Amino acid sequence: MLIVDEHRVFAESLATALSAEPDVEAVAAGSVPAATQMLDRSRAMGSPFQVVLLDTGLTSAAPAAAGEEGAAAGTAPPPGGAGGQAPEMTAVIDALHERFPALRPVMLATEDDAPVAARALAAGACGWIAKDSSLAQLLLVVRGVLRDETHLPPALLTGVLRELTRDRHHRSERQRLVESLTPRELEVLRCMLAGLGRKAVAERLYLSPHTVRTHMQNVLGKLGVHSTLAAVALARRAGIPPAD
Repeated sequence: MLIVDEHRVFAESLATALSAEPDVEAVAAGSVPAATQMLDRSRAMGSPFQVVLLDTGLTSAAPAAAGEEGAAAGTAPPPGGAGGQAPEMTAVIDALHERFPALRPVMLATEDDAPVAARALAAGACGWIAKDSSLAQLLLVVRGVLRDETHLPPALLTGVLRELTRDRHHRSERQRLVESLTPRELEVLRCMLAGLGRKAVAERLYLSPHTVRTHMQNVLGKLGVHSTLAAVALARRAGIPPAD
């Protein structure tokens, strides 16, 4: 089990406590990039992590999905800074699922928040648990997730179901945002979905890298996101296919 939390003392203490269980081996990472390296290394060694506990307040950059490193590096975020907690969190979950399909994410939350929990579950999280829960409760959730169960606090259930119902409207909104793109911007977005960086997109579409950069920034602005990864995640949910 991998615990990802920028508060290293908390993460390492939790890993130590969990590892005291005879059937649990837990380690800690202080950032998403560090966690990605550990996940890659464990998979290469033939003993991949099965569960990752993710702090809902992570602010580190999401990992690039396989083949997307160039695209992420080739696009500067538009003015305005990083996005909110939920968009960044769902981008992290999306990227982890893309890169490590068998990994089961469980969210560690400082407080119960139905809208954020609903977005996490919609992105592929398998569970949600408060940080002030007992170790026994956390182990119950983790073991349930390993049996392919989804765990959610009863107090959140009604709110999460309401939010997931509203998500039907959000899907329509994502499609509307994508439809606002010009044909050329849509081509660039599909190249981003295929994991192409700015130089590769320029060569494919016979454009200058500067023009591609402008198109990429326009795509981010029209989609209302602040990173290539978030744009790719939104496009996937809207059903946009990658470039052939």
